[in-house]
Amino acid sequence: MSDKMKELGFEKLSGEQILSMDINPFRCIGQDWMLVTAGDEKSWNTMTASWGFAGVMWGKNAIATVIRPQRYTKEFMDKSEYFSVCFFGEEYKKALAFCGAHSGRDFDKAKETGLVPVFTDGSTIFEQASVAFVCKKLYAQAMKSEYFTDKSQIDAWYNDGGYHTEYIGEIVAAYVKK
Repeated sequence: MSDKMKELGFEKLSGEQILSMDINPFRCIGQDWMLVTAGDEKSWNTMTASWGFAGVMWGKNAIATVIRPQRYTKEFMDKSEYFSVCFFGEEYKKALAFCGAHSGRDFDKAKETGLVPVFTDGSTIFEQASVAFVCKKLYAQAMKSEYFTDKSQIDAWYNDGGYHTEYIGEIVAAYVKK
């Protein structure tokens, strides 16, 4: 782990420590939200997400997230080998709301929210994150209407098209704030 990460108060977890983390993915993803970020110090973008999964895939600790084609972050996800998923305390809910409602094409999200990007392990996390996972992208596939077995989901979530692309990433680094 870099000295910078230590200075920022992060502890890097081993694979064993990741397995013993006391995180409820339903609350963290669905209620508290997460920032999904791709890119590096040259260029990056982040967006708030409340849909995703955490678990084991192909024998690896993994995170899955979904991104609509209209989202600026998707461009970064498609060209990056790594992405990050960061979780924050309640005091950052307003910043996450901004990142979910405004495009990085039009706003400097770091400047607007005060979130400070940190470049590590091939991706971008945030200094204020309480938990950060850096993931190596393993799989990406666009959702298609013909694969929905419950067609009511199309009417509920995709009446304008814009089907998500699902990304599955292996957790290659995990950080928690001490």
